[in-house]
Amino acid sequence: METAEVFSATGTMAAAVYRGEGAIGVEQVPIPKIGAGEILIRVEACGICPTDLKKIEYDLLPPPRIYGHETAGVVAAVGARVTKFQPGDRVIVFHHIPCGTCFYCEHKLYAQCAVYKKVGVTAGFEPAGGGFAQYVRVLDWIVEGGVEKIPDGVSFDQASFVEPVNTCLKGMRAVAPQPGEVCAVLGQGPIGMIFTMMGKLEKLRVVATDTMATRRELALHFGAESSFDPRDETFVQHIRSITEGRGADIVLVAASAKGIVEQAVACSRPGARILLFAQTSHQERIEVSGADICVGERTLLGSYSASVDLQQESVNLVFSGALPVKELITHRYPLGQIRDGIERASHPDAVSLKIVVLPQQ
Repeated sequence: METAEVFSATGTMAAAVYRGEGAIGVEQVPIPKIGAGEILIRVEACGICPTDLKKIEYDLLPPPRIYGHETAGVVAAVGARVTKFQPGDRVIVFHHIPCGTCFYCEHKLYAQCAVYKKVGVTAGFEPAGGGFAQYVRVLDWIVEGGVEKIPDGVSFDQASFVEPVNTCLKGMRAVAPQPGEVCAVLGQGPIGMIFTMMGKLEKLRVVATDTMATRRELALHFGAESSFDPRDETFVQHIRSITEGRGADIVLVAASAKGIVEQAVACSRPGARILLFAQTSHQERIEVSGADICVGERTLLGSYSASVDLQQESVNLVFSGALPVKELITHRYPLGQIRDGIERASHPDAVSLKIVVLPQQ
């Protein structure tokens, strides 16, 4: 079994380093040193998240960085005073955990907490998640509250869904769904598919949209009662037809595209709840009628990142198989081919959905 002594100061590992202007390549970098209260994880699987793609494509953060935060692996070493984990434990790690005591934490707006905004997992350089590397260092406050053990029988690539499932669960809780309500899920990428799965669990009548026929078919497999091309005017007509002309009770905007928020308003009823989930770029602008929100008494809300309050529930949903998230994985890439994985994730086609990086291969 590996111990801290294995990882000397001169040890190196492979990591995909972002160097700016969209450039990312695999380099040899030092294996992170750990201190008291910290652990080192050997990364076995890390999903490619759209937020990382945006950071790379639009140069949102100064380089160098090692991205990747949907991380699952094995504890390779533990620092002094760590008692919850030992080398050999199979784990997933959240890269953000809030302080629990500030104004925002008291109001359960954890993503606005200053401590939460500090990334607590790194493979080197400025902490940025680090999952696109062979090892990551997990800082003490994350070890304390943001690491969960993976049970036997659950694969690393399945386990890597815990963080994105948490973010979706947080968004779903924000719209307070009631059984039997009509819920439009706009976009059927991996996140949209997770929302569709959750809608089925919540006993909602899910109507899904996506421009790709293969994804529309998958949405039906995962629980949507119908699916449409968003460019087809029959989509809004269908929503009206199954709601006595009112419109959807809930709209989950799980994609970022021109006009998608306007469509969310158009297909919703007065008093509907509309969740913006994919609008994470400051460069993105939306325009809706003020009267549609005010006079129509719609609630337009946002949800970002994970909630520590939902950590155990998201773990259970993934590990139990209640959400069949492993079926979303279409491609697995060794670390040396991460550029191909990023390219495929950035430009999805009819056969691609969730992309997972395997740093030990």
